[in-house]
Order: sequence, then structure tokens, then C-alpha cells
Amino acid sequence: MQIAVCDDNIDELSNMVQLLDQYRVSRNLNCEYAAFPNGFELISCLTKGKRFDIYCLDIMMPGFTGMDVAKEVRGFDKTAPILFFTSSPDFAFESYSVRAINYILKPVTKEKFFVTFDELLEQIKAEKDDDAIVVKSSEGIKKILISNLVFAEVLGRDVLYHLRSGKITECSESFSSVCDKLMKYGCFIKPHRSYLVNMQYVDTIENHQITLQTRAVVPIAQGKTKEIKKRYLNYQMEGE
Repeated sequence: MQIAVCDDNIDELSNMVQLLDQYRVSRNLNCEYAAFPNGFELISCLTKGKRFDIYCLDIMMPGFTGMDVAKEVRGFDKTAPILFFTSSPDFAFESYSVRAINYILKPVTKEKFFVTFDELLEQIKAEKDDDAIVVKSSEGIKKILISNLVFAEVLGRDVLYHLRSGKITECSESFSSVCDKLMKYGCFIKPHRSYLVNMQYVDTIENHQITLQTRAVVPIAQGKTKEIKKRYLNYQMEGE
């Protein structure tokens, strides 16, 4: 699990990092985190293809507020949980516009932090248990979370699942059965007979290809670009 922490106050940032360390040890949690002293550095990291599973943001930051950062994050990731940690209650209502999962007032105590993350991880676990497929790969039976699947492609008699981490899981199964399983989730489109793409990871759609946030490029079948753009636009509007 990858966690981003952003706060312009170095003392507050240090406190959050210490709390994360304590929580990780206490809960035996396998996670990594990155600390950012301002929103610009965090967004710059995202533009280079890095993604996080949880975003912890201070709101009251000069120049580029935590709310500004959250709106930019949503441009890259529509679903990752956003937690606001702030000294002001004035933005509580606005936090709903970026679908923040929680709004915690400072000072952030150990007790408050632990309770918040316990609740969040329970929610993430419940959601992940629901949105997943089980496949028989060359490495054995594997569970693939929908949120981690960037795209799938058929190559010969094999289906390749391209994951968010960059890993590829290879399975021997019919692509039609894969399509049946994945298309029931509203986030997938089929731009080409050999590809299924998770719209959560779309970066740009051009005349003949889709560029994904992982920098992978997927072709669009001739004559399907208009349909694919329309499907993607509808998906984006449904998430607003």
C-alpha cells in the first residue's frame, strides 16, 4: 500500500510520518509512504506516473491549497481515498466535492489517527473483497483487484493482465470469458477486439490509440474512436 502525506508545516508533516510508522508497526501493515512539503511536488510526482492508494492532505497550504491538490488528484485517480487533516473546519462542506473520505481536525493525536486509519482500511478491505476476479495463472490461482487492473489483452491463446504495479499476470483462458467477467464492471471499455481497458487509468484518447497513465499505449479499432470517446465521457460524468 502506497500512502502520500502532504503538509507545508514541517512539524506537522513529521508528526504524520511518525504516526504512520507507529501505525504500520502496531497493525503489521505492509505499506510505504512519501512525504511532500507542498502540493506542487505531490502533483509533479503524479504527472510522472506515480500513484498512491491513500492521500493525506493538509488544507491550509499557501499558494496551492489541499483542496486544489485534491481536485488535481481526482484528475488522475477518481477512487483513491483522500483524508483531510486541517486546523480549520471551514472547508468541511467543500471536501465533499472531491469525495474526501474523512475530515480530521488538528491536532492529530495518536488515538485519532489510529481510529481514522482502522476505519479506512476496513472500508478498503470490504470494497476490494467485492471488486476482484480470480484467475488461474502460470504462477497458480491469483486474485486480481479491479482497482489494480490497468488493461487486459489477448496474445495468441493467452490473456495478459497488466497491473498497476507494472507486473503482468499471464493466463490461458478465452478472451471472451474475460470480457464477460470484466465488462460487468462499469469502468471497462473494449477499444479493440484484443484489448479491454480500465477507464480509471486513461490519460488521453487520440484518433487511433489510448495512452494510459502507466504510459502504456492501446490501439483503437478503425472507426471506433468516436464511440470510445463518448463512453469515456459518460464514465467521467457519472463520477462527478
